[in-house]
Amino acid sequence: MKDVSNHDQAVELLQQLGLKEYEAKCLVALSKLPKATAKEISETSEVPRTRVYDAIRVLETKGLVEIQHSNPQQFRAVPIAEAGETLRQEYESRTETLVEALADIEPVQSDSTEQITHEVWSLTGTTAIRNRTQQLIDGAGEEIILILGREEVVTDDLLDNLRVAQETGIRVLIGTSDDTLRERMQNEIPDASVFVSGLEWLNSSPIQEADETVISRLLLIDQNTILVSSAHETATGGINTEKAVFGRGFDNGLVVIARRLMATGLPSVDDPEIVED
Repeated sequence: MKDVSNHDQAVELLQQLGLKEYEAKCLVALSKLPKATAKEISETSEVPRTRVYDAIRVLETKGLVEIQHSNPQQFRAVPIAEAGETLRQEYESRTETLVEALADIEPVQSDSTEQITHEVWSLTGTTAIRNRTQQLIDGAGEEIILILGREEVVTDDLLDNLRVAQETGIRVLIGTSDDTLRERMQNEIPDASVFVSGLEWLNSSPIQEADETVISRLLLIDQNTILVSSAHETATGGINTEKAVFGRGFDNGLVVIARRLMATGLPSVDDPEIVED
C-alpha cells in the first residue's frame, strides 16, 4: 500500500510541477527501472504505447530522460537528485518570470476616495501564513510581539527573521505556551523579552467536545497590524490546515486591548503604555 501511495503521490506532484499525466507516469515508471523500452514503459506505467514516445520526447527536452539509440530504443531517467534539481530550477525560473510579469501589469486606478481605517483579511495554508508572517516581521519598524501557541510554528526562517529584526533595533517580545518553549526561544534569541504567556486557551478550550481548535500564533506589529492563526486538532493529535486572519490600521483602542492581552505574563515594566492619538 505504501508503494502505491508513493507512486500516486509522485505522479500528482510531478503534474503540479508542470508535467502532463502521461509524462509524469512515464517518468515515475522509469525511476523504478535501470532502463526500458517503450513497450516496457507502457506495461509499467499503463500509458498507451503510442503515447509513450510523445511523453518521452517531452521528458528528454526537459532534461529528465536519456535515450539510447539502439534497436529497439532504450530509455532511462536521469538520477533522482539531478531530476529534482532540474525541476526546481525550472519551477524557480517560471516563478521569477511570473513575479516580473505581474509586477509590470498596470494597476487599475480606483475612483473611490474612501479612506480605509481598518481591514481584516483571511489566509489558508501553513506556507501562505508563514510567508505573511515573514513579510509582516520584515516590515516592522519599532516593535514585534509574537505569541507562540505551538512549537511547530518555530522554523529556522522565523528565527532568522526575528534575529534580523532585533539586530536593526526593533523591540522583540515573544510569548510561549510553556517553559520548555520559553527556554528554547530565549536560547535562540537571547536579547529578546521571552515570557510564558498567561493565555491558557492557546491550546485548550473549555468546550473540549465542541472545539478542538488550537491557536498557532498571534502577531502584533508596530501596534497597528495583527495576525492570528489557528488549526483544528485531529483525534490522533495531528493538525489540519492552518487558517489565519490579519488586519492593519485598527483604531487605537482595539490595539491597546490586543497588546495587553498578548502581553499577559510579561512583567509590567516591559509593557509600556501606548500613546493615544
